[in-house]
Order: sequence, then structure tokens, then C-alpha cells
Amino acid sequence: MKKVVLAYSGGLDTTYCAVYLSRVLGLEVHAVTVQTGGFEEEELERIRERAFELGVSSFEVVDVTQQYYDQCIRYLIYGNVLKNSVYPLSVSAERMVQAIAVADYAAKTGADFVAHGSTGAGNDQVRFDMVFQGKIPGVGILTPIRDNRLSREQELKFLEEQGIRMDFAKAQYSINKGLWGTSVGGKETLNSKDYLPESAWPTEVTQTEPLHLTLHFDRGVFIGLNDHPTDPVSAIRELQALAQPYGVGRDIHVGDTIIGIKGRVGFEAAAPVVIIKAHHLLEKHTLTKWQLQWKEQLSTFYGNWLHEGMMLDPVMRNIEKFLEDSQKTVTGKVFVTLYPYRFTVTGIESDHDLMNSKFGAYGEMNNSWDGNDVKGFAKIFGNQVAIYGKVNQALEESGI
Repeated sequence: MKKVVLAYSGGLDTTYCAVYLSRVLGLEVHAVTVQTGGFEEEELERIRERAFELGVSSFEVVDVTQQYYDQCIRYLIYGNVLKNSVYPLSVSAERMVQAIAVADYAAKTGADFVAHGSTGAGNDQVRFDMVFQGKIPGVGILTPIRDNRLSREQELKFLEEQGIRMDFAKAQYSINKGLWGTSVGGKETLNSKDYLPESAWPTEVTQTEPLHLTLHFDRGVFIGLNDHPTDPVSAIRELQALAQPYGVGRDIHVGDTIIGIKGRVGFEAAAPVVIIKAHHLLEKHTLTKWQLQWKEQLSTFYGNWLHEGMMLDPVMRNIEKFLEDSQKTVTGKVFVTLYPYRFTVTGIESDHDLMNSKFGAYGEMNNSWDGNDVKGFAKIFGNQVAIYGKVNQALEESGI
């Protein structure tokens, strides 16, 4: 029997794939679930039990939470990446790391094929395919749901015919949870005007009193809260636990999909949004205007290219080096206050703060130059514009 490694979540689509690949195509199915910080241990155990009930030859959980941070999230923080100024790439970034983990597992096990349960209607099919093509080019890619153009009802009917009866009651909202946020999809996100109701969000708003937090950054790395340093993954989780019950970091992202259509997705990403806004403020104080300008341009490209499934493009490694190098002075404290449904980034403290009073106070007093210096500077700085005006005065007066 030929081997196929199946990216397996335990949902309807991957359940169908597991059965179809083994019973119809006659393949030896090796299921792998990739942990990126969203699964609880009890949930993973249920997924494992279900996989073996379906008759898979092996089941493996690959925990890449730390790699997810190291290879992806830290650069999203360095770049203050919010797609369309809103979305912290909670799912799209996660999918890339998951696809890489599945490809690595397929290579390690010597699989003949690799499979995923994507449909033909979304971004994930492109992300998984491109990673598999790039990392394991000699391994065939199988996508039963997409290739057979299956509806949910057709999948359920097939499983019933195979004697498999599991509770696949369609949830009102689809939830995808990971370290860098949770996506929420439902009937409201399928149109252009409706917003998700309070009941759709995974975390209930229970906190009402303001909470003051201090976020610590060391060379751009979020290292802890309130004078309790820890590792970045633990710091993200700690902030998420504190901020999520305030209902911050909720929104609906509207954007362009890889396949050319517009799409909407709700997300709950309290820690990512707070971290990015806090980090950005610290950068405003510690980087020069040209560092900030070039960072913004490269970061926008980086986030868009990652969203489009191009994490393996070597240009991404080039940009990551720039982003990391830009963080040398991004060290200090950022002060944040949480309120129900909102938060305020109130200020920073840093030894690298370029808003240093010994050089002057904006609009008040300067200590580095006098009025004559400014007169000369303004004359030279505006000289080209003045020349242009004089040379083209007649043209301007004629109204042409």
C-alpha cells in the first residue's frame, strides 16, 4: 500500500478524507494534527480517538507552537502587521506553519502522497498546495473535497454508507483558534452589512473595571507583563487571558482573497492587537522617520505576501533580516489600559526614546539650534520649490 499523510483536524472534511483515501483509493493513511497553540489536551485526545476509529494506520500530533512564534509571529510584531490596518493574520499565518509541518512530516515518513481537506472555494487550498509543491515536490497532492466538488450533505451520505456515524451537527459559527487569535465565521460574514452578534464571539465579556498593564519589550520582542519577564509565547498567552474578557481585539476583516473574490471573516485577537499597537508606539519613539517609513512599506508587503501563501519565497527572509535589524533600539515599557470593548496605549518609557527633553520640547523650546539656523535651513530646504515657482510663474498665471 502506498502511504498518504493527511492533515487531519477531526472535522467533517478531514473525516471524509481519511475514509475516502483508505477505503476508496486503497491508501495507507497517516493522520497528523498540527498544534499551533489552539488545541487543549482533551481536545487532542478526542481527535486521536476519532482518527483510530476511522481506521488510520497512525496518528501524530506535531506541536509547532514555538516554531509558529519563531518563524512567523515575531516578524508580524516587528512589522506591526495588520492587514488592511485591521487583521493580525490570525489564520493565514497559522495555515502556513501548519502546511510546513505537514510537509516535513510527509518527508520524514517517506509518504507517496500528502492530502488536505480544503474545498475549492477558499484561500487554504492555495496555501497548502504551494507549500507542498515547494517543500516536497516529488509527493503527490490529494484533495478529495475539492476534486470531487462535494457538498456537506454528500460527505455525510458517504460516511453513513460506510457505516460511520458521528455527530457532525453543523455549528452556527465556525471557530478556528490559535496562538495568534481566533477566527469566527457565520451567516453574518457571508454578506456585506451584518455584524456578528455578541453570542457569536468565543469569549464572553465579563470584565468591566479598567485594568492597567505594562508591556515589556526587549529589542522588539514582547517579553512579559507587569515586571514579570517570561518567554514570548507565555507572555502572549498571559496577555490574551487578561485582555480577551474585555472584548478588545474583536472585528470583522474585509479583504481580497488569493482566488480573486472579496471575503469577510470575524476575529477575536485581543493579545495580538494590543501587542502590535503597543509595539508600534514604542517604535514611534525609538526609530527615525526613515526607519519607520521603510518598515511600513516592507511590512505591508510582508503581510500581504504571507497572506497569499508565499512564506517560502526567499524575499521573505530578506525582509525578516531588515525587520530584525530595525529592532536594536526598540526596548522599553509600554503602558496600556483595558476597558470593556476598547483599550488605550497611554505612553512609553525607554532609554532609547528620541523624544528627549535635553534636545528640546516640540512647540515649546529647542536646545540644539537658534532662529538663524532655522531661517537658513528653511531657505535651502525650500529652494527647489521656490525655483520651480519662479521658472513656471507665467505658466501658472495663464492657467494652463
